[in-house]
Amino acid sequence: MAAGWLHHLGGGSVRVHSAGSEPAESVYPVAVEAMGEVGIDISGAEPNRWTEEMLADVDLIVSMGCGDICPIYPGKRCLDWPISDPAGQGLSMVRGVRDEIRVRVVGLLAEMGIGLAD
Repeated sequence: MAAGWLHHLGGGSVRVHSAGSEPAESVYPVAVEAMGEVGIDISGAEPNRWTEEMLADVDLIVSMGCGDICPIYPGKRCLDWPISDPAGQGLSMVRGVRDEIRVRVVGLLAEMGIGLAD
């Protein structure tokens, strides 16, 4: 969901890798539904495992605090957003997570000096 928000609100000005230490086999359908409600299609997203190449390519690593082992990479800024894991949860809870992630993404984009495309 964070990658969806970054692509949408950043207007393509931010390159994003979305990955985890133990990715699911597919994107949680309720997350797809919740993002679809706000006009963001993440149905084509595929869960990925962090790779050394991804870590080397980024300036910032954002952990979502969902139980993943966070990558530590020398010289990279790391943020931890303690967000409840929406996996297996109902639409109401996932909407709350979606909205919390949006607030954090808006703040991050502002910090980076990137205006909202939305």
